[in-house]
Amino acid sequence: MKHTKSILLVAAASAVLATGAFAQEVTLKLHHFLPAQANVPRLVLDVWADKIEAASEGRIKIDRFPTMQLGGRPPELIDRVIDGVDDIAWTVVGYTPGRYPSTEVFELPFMVEDARAASCAYWTMFDEGMVDGEFKDVKILGTWVHGPGMFHTMDPVETPADLEGMKIRGGSRLVNDLLTAAGATPVGMPVPAVAEALSKGVIDGTTIPWEVTPALKVPELVENHTEFEGTALYTLTFGLAMNKALYEGLSAENKAVIDANSGLDFSVFAGGVQSDADGPARDIAVDNGNNIITVSDTSEWQDLSAPIYGNWIADLEGKGFDGQALIDRAKGLMNGECKGANAEM
Repeated sequence: MKHTKSILLVAAASAVLATGAFAQEVTLKLHHFLPAQANVPRLVLDVWADKIEAASEGRIKIDRFPTMQLGGRPPELIDRVIDGVDDIAWTVVGYTPGRYPSTEVFELPFMVEDARAASCAYWTMFDEGMVDGEFKDVKILGTWVHGPGMFHTMDPVETPADLEGMKIRGGSRLVNDLLTAAGATPVGMPVPAVAEALSKGVIDGTTIPWEVTPALKVPELVENHTEFEGTALYTLTFGLAMNKALYEGLSAENKAVIDANSGLDFSVFAGGVQSDADGPARDIAVDNGNNIITVSDTSEWQDLSAPIYGNWIADLEGKGFDGQALIDRAKGLMNGECKGANAEM
């Protein structure tokens, strides 16, 4: 009789487990630096988080904290995740210059033409080596780039000479190298500080893609915008990072939900969303009557950028990386298997 009762108790416990009554429930904090109404939080991060909450059937809840509400400064986000202060964070990789050198291949001037193809190549190269190298201490859920980076300035910029003497906010160390080569003074600051810096005359202009300009009210603060045909003046690399120990402590079923909504397709989706948001943002500047300059012959700009490639390759060699091989691989992917990449969430 006792033996039969034990069998029944075991069977009952198994049934409870099978129904998910003991399923792991977890609340994750997602931290980032932009206002909640900006394009990436609204159209990328919220979409991603909502999908995970729905797919987990309520087991995973993701609370979102925009504009650095959990403390710290944007350049600290990656370390906040590594140290377990934040669970998940969206960050600009270039906020920690030189720390993740392989990613800079997608930030080189006139390297990227299509954000989706570049985001695909970025994730592919991350999966091929960065994951166990530079990013070994953190769980990366997505890697992508924005649409074409460009100038937004008080005075018109058509040629490199027009930048001479200007104070321009640059988004990465390679952008800053380009600004320096043109005779401008690069000013480092996270993107949320741009609006105040422009309004107070701390800077004469900024480098950002179209899509983020409405959230920063840039079309109201400057009258001139310089865009480039063909390959972009520059792009920045982004990462959605999660604390590695926290991820590894999740149940298998919760890991599976996060994995299914992260990685290559998510990266291509995110890059595409940012790129697609450029058009509507550009329309705001047009409606304001702003001066939009389109540089169709970029040869002078590309000549100015040529030494940056050589210096970058030499710098990476000193850090144990083959920079030329990274350039060749990135171009090969963007013009090959990643060309025409597209994904939806």
